[in-house]
Amino acid sequence: MATITAELQATIKEIVCDILELEEDEVTDSSLFIEDHGADSLRAIEILASLEKEFKITIEQSELSEMVNLEKVYQVVAEAPSR
Repeated sequence: MATITAELQATIKEIVCDILELEEDEVTDSSLFIEDHGADSLRAIEILASLEKEFKITIEQSELSEMVNLEKVYQVVAEAPSR
């Protein structure tokens, strides 16, 4: 899924904000989920699972530590192999 379109970014942001129970204008591409938004590891796993389901991709558990903000999530989704 090499490229991340604006539409795809919007969908990813929507999923992340939904799980973190935040308004979309509260989250920037570089704001940190844990430090800035109080997310915990359970929410990170929820985000990962939702992204896998939504885009029919496989994201390794080891990628969780990389997924600290939207920029990194876009990158992980872009590099994830399709199922």
